Amino acid sequence: MEEMLSYDQKIQIAMSVKNACLETLIEAYEEAKMSGLCQEGAWEVAVDAVKSLSLEKVIIRISE
Repeated sequence: MEEMLSYDQKIQIAMSVKNACLETLIEAYEEAKMSGLCQEGAWEVAVDAVKSLSLEKVIIRISE
């Protein structure tokens, strides 16, 4: 039988994913800007970084 998550566990997972996305976005944007990319280019790099974010790593981080 599939294990059911409590509401609090679901909120924790959602917040962890949101935070990981924001951290990834900000870090990638800042690195791209420091590398000399224009704002639009840095934004594209940041969005691509979020798209390639490993949700498996987020889940592992939650479990620790």
